[in-house]
Amino acid sequence: MAASEIPQPVEPAAAADGPDPTAPAVEEPAAKPARQKALTIGAVCKALKQEFPDISISKIRYLEDQKLLTPRRTQGGYRVYTQSDVQRLRTILRLQRDEFLPLRVIRQELAGGRSDSDVAPGPARPDVRHLRRAAVAVRGPGATYSLDDVVEETGADPKLVLELEDFGVIRGEQRAGVRYYDETDREIVRAVTELARYGVAGRNLRVFRTSADRESALLQQILAPALRSRNPERRREAVETLENLAAVATYLKHLLLIRDLRRISG
Repeated sequence: MAASEIPQPVEPAAAADGPDPTAPAVEEPAAKPARQKALTIGAVCKALKQEFPDISISKIRYLEDQKLLTPRRTQGGYRVYTQSDVQRLRTILRLQRDEFLPLRVIRQELAGGRSDSDVAPGPARPDVRHLRRAAVAVRGPGATYSLDDVVEETGADPKLVLELEDFGVIRGEQRAGVRYYDETDREIVRAVTELARYGVAGRNLRVFRTSADRESALLQQILAPALRSRNPERRREAVETLENLAAVATYLKHLLLIRDLRRISG
């Protein structure tokens, strides 16, 4: 056999720098999500103190009792909170402070997916006209609702609605045998229904009505000439001023109420 025909040994191919593309893929273990740092109730209170000066450990515990918070417990029974818990608590406090929502409604909001990103921090002097419960302009009554509509939307007892009308707290209007109420009346019924859960009866609302009548008379005295003006532009400006004054007056009343409640709880 010729030398050229002698088979030469085949050397193994040098290993490539990278992995062999024919080799089966090896799955990397999935990275474990970073565990959130646990905070004590005292640390949570301190973290929220700047935005909510009135926050306290007892208030946080109360919100937990109301099933709005569910912090994890250690084996020793101590509460530990995650950043998610803190964000949820911040949302609750903002809804209380900026929108005056009761805890029952806040619970529904949270169950519906409302989060901290949906609730912007309140300004130093909030515009009360933008509050959910007070978003009713003074320019007109807006839409009207039958008694059945009001009862369905607010969950109020029909007898309570009629009682409020008897006491002059709301004013209905009869049309073709059906009683109708405007947006303001509907929101009043909603607020009174919440108060009724705490035992506040319709007759107890006279103090609110009297206070509102006095505030209205004061604002009317200030702006009466402009509101009666024959100049449409001046009347429009007067109505805008009336809304601004009403917002400031509402906010002032809220602050005075908070001050007095602090004295009671202190």
